[in-house]
Amino acid sequence: MEAWLLFGGAALLLLCVLILAIAYWCFRQAFYFADAKKHVNPRYIDLKSHEEFCRAKIHELVDELESRDFERVEITSHDGLRLRGKIFSPPEGDSPDGLVVEIIFNGWRGSAYRDGCGACHTSRGFCHYALLVDQRAHGDSEGNVISFGIHEKYDCRAWVEFVVARFGPSVKILLKGVSMGAATVIMASSLDLPSNVRGIVADCAFSSPEAIIRKVCRDMGISDKLGFPFIRLAARIYGGFSIRDGGAVEAVRHTRIPLFLAHGVADDFVPFEMGCEIFEACASPDKVFFRVEGAGHGLAFFFERERYEQAAKEFQQRVLAPEQTAGPSAQ
Repeated sequence: MEAWLLFGGAALLLLCVLILAIAYWCFRQAFYFADAKKHVNPRYIDLKSHEEFCRAKIHELVDELESRDFERVEITSHDGLRLRGKIFSPPEGDSPDGLVVEIIFNGWRGSAYRDGCGACHTSRGFCHYALLVDQRAHGDSEGNVISFGIHEKYDCRAWVEFVVARFGPSVKILLKGVSMGAATVIMASSLDLPSNVRGIVADCAFSSPEAIIRKVCRDMGISDKLGFPFIRLAARIYGGFSIRDGGAVEAVRHTRIPLFLAHGVADDFVPFEMGCEIFEACASPDKVFFRVEGAGHGLAFFFERERYEQAAKEFQQRVLAPEQTAGPSAQ
């Protein structure tokens, strides 16, 4: 009897060790970004053959951005990380929108320069300031754990507070992001943001951290019913957060902040249907859904740049005007 108890105890211990080992592997794959890899080459992008024409367009805007002068800035996150960004000043001349700062967030394991080059280019055309942020665990910012917007939404609020303190109480703010950066700015809309935040421009946002992780599990040939519990455990034990802690869909159910949502119909990483779900749930009186046929993940701007810029311009002029009026619902 005693031998059986010892055997059972050893088997249980081995099972626990195995579960923790699998969870740690999941943590490293999904949430951990090593220091040696945080500086992503902004010119690298994995494109399909029919998307190859985007490469030169992306390189052109990255080169343009890297040639501009900037000011390095830094804040401290709610959990003690030093987060860093770059402020790009507009060209000389008055903006018709007044004093505007666009805060721009990169995607999962992405490059701020690559993911934000389009937004920085258009901000310059509008004579807006651009604050290009390195999200936590990316680029020059501290940290190694990525939480798919769960901690990052509080970082977004901290950057908003920094901009208001730096530029004054009359500054107007636009929040912008691509992929996880888009989810971050949308999820931040659930927080008590100051009225300085006049609008959100989000490109290919996922509906929730849980939904995108389950989808990636299926892409890897792993049943999400089998894989997700390990990933959820990994986030809780090794990351210190709950992967089920809200998401973009939940955030927009009660938001009043105007939302411009862009998504490529051919996006096979963050499915187009997730964008539809966010748009349908959004309670804002001013919401726009900009869809681009044929565009893959994060490529809507480069597929139809002229139409994208015009639609974004109309949205921004409307939400930055002294008297805001509700706009069209879809394009």
